[in-house]
Amino acid sequence: MKTVCGIDLGTQSCKIIVYDYESKSIIEQSSAPVDMITANDGTREQKTEWYDTALKTCFEKINPAIKRSVSAVGVSGQQHGFVPLDKKGKAVYNIKLWCDTSTVPECGELTKLAGGEKKLIEKAGLPMRTGYTAPKILWLKKHKPKAFAQLRHVLLPHNYINYLLTGMFTAEYGDASGTALFDVRERTWSSKICKLISPDLESWLPPLIKPDAAAGRVSGSAAQLYGIPEGTLVASGGGDNMMSAIGTGAVQDGFLTMSLGTSGTLFGFSARPVIDPTGNLAAFCSSTGGWLPLMCTMNCTVASEEFRAMFGLDVKAFDAEAEKAPIGAQGIAVLPFFHGERTPNLPNGRASINGITAANFKRENLARAALESAIFGMRIGLEGFKSLGFKPKEIRLTGGGSKSPLWRSIAANVMNLPVRVPANAEAAALGAAIQALWCLQANTKSSKKTTRDKIAITDLVRDHVAMEGGLTIKPNKKEVTAYNKAYAEYTQYLGALSPLYI
Repeated sequence: MKTVCGIDLGTQSCKIIVYDYESKSIIEQSSAPVDMITANDGTREQKTEWYDTALKTCFEKINPAIKRSVSAVGVSGQQHGFVPLDKKGKAVYNIKLWCDTSTVPECGELTKLAGGEKKLIEKAGLPMRTGYTAPKILWLKKHKPKAFAQLRHVLLPHNYINYLLTGMFTAEYGDASGTALFDVRERTWSSKICKLISPDLESWLPPLIKPDAAAGRVSGSAAQLYGIPEGTLVASGGGDNMMSAIGTGAVQDGFLTMSLGTSGTLFGFSARPVIDPTGNLAAFCSSTGGWLPLMCTMNCTVASEEFRAMFGLDVKAFDAEAEKAPIGAQGIAVLPFFHGERTPNLPNGRASINGITAANFKRENLARAALESAIFGMRIGLEGFKSLGFKPKEIRLTGGGSKSPLWRSIAANVMNLPVRVPANAEAAALGAAIQALWCLQANTKSSKKTTRDKIAITDLVRDHVAMEGGLTIKPNKKEVTAYNKAYAEYTQYLGALSPLYI
């Protein structure tokens, strides 16, 4: 039995899979919850000790014999979270998360210091948004000066898990590109942006390694704590979107991954940098050597979950209710901004139900409009991709929402693209495991003298990422037309109400 391990540290939980790469099957998996600190000012934080406990709990649930078979580990982590450590590797404050919107003033301050949003995008490829890491660091400096004075290491969540495993501080291009401290064209830390926050900041950032390189090897203390072999290779890892791109097969031009979870993402591989002057598409790097332009919404399945809870329905019953309504929900459109919004950039956004009349105010229409709102948000990103010359061929659908046949159909027809669903629902963890296998092969000398350059991630993805039953959901011309009309109405409400939330 030959295995690799994929770890996925998400916003709500930590998951581990052990993947047998000879039988091409997940032979064991585990998970543990992770709590969150929330406040009305937009604060969303976690503690490093919660990550420590969750990782240990996950490994304790895995059969010891299976753990001993692990030959490489890959780590996926929620993007952008600011893990602030002192010189001894201990946290000086909580981890501010991607969904923390308390840093609106810091975003404005950094944008002004840089000479405006256009200058920021020119310098580094990204504007300042509350989701990114840079304004979180400035927030710490302004609001927690004693903690900032102790700061010596700036890590992202996946970097922190790598540190727990290896004792080494490293970063890779993909996750680093989501910090807004990174030059995505040159794939280096941006000295100019770092100096806007502190002259010392760049020295606190970890050294960058290539995506197929090892972040280190499992230390003796980690081996004893987690039960995996000492000296096991730990791959560079990456952000959850970068790992999901691997785990869904979006590692070639034209393939898009759409993730339907609490947040929604739409991203695709590109062989060249894709810089969006509007800032709606994040100009990220991939964790496979190319680039990964990405659009993120903070409210994807949120509206459907809120409406479902209000109606007292389970997921299947809610979908059945929505299916009773026609496309466009008889004119009702939901703006699903329960938590503010990142795309469009409305951190102070609010949710609303629009277009209600005495004739259409029905439960089935509200259910349908909630489901449609998630995909309408994704279409904003698709139109951005097209405007920048990206030519989409197919969507790979993942996340909790991908299990819904109705949502699959809505996605295919709103986006007017064929949709396929990966057979493995744990796309990020699987992607991390495949990247670990890539690292293992790149760092193992064979009798045939295989070189790193000959090992292609595309070949590994082709061999290890399967689609669900060969099923492809194709767009229906009539339904595409109906959704074009419904989307136009949605954008009218969005345009009219957005000025209220800026």
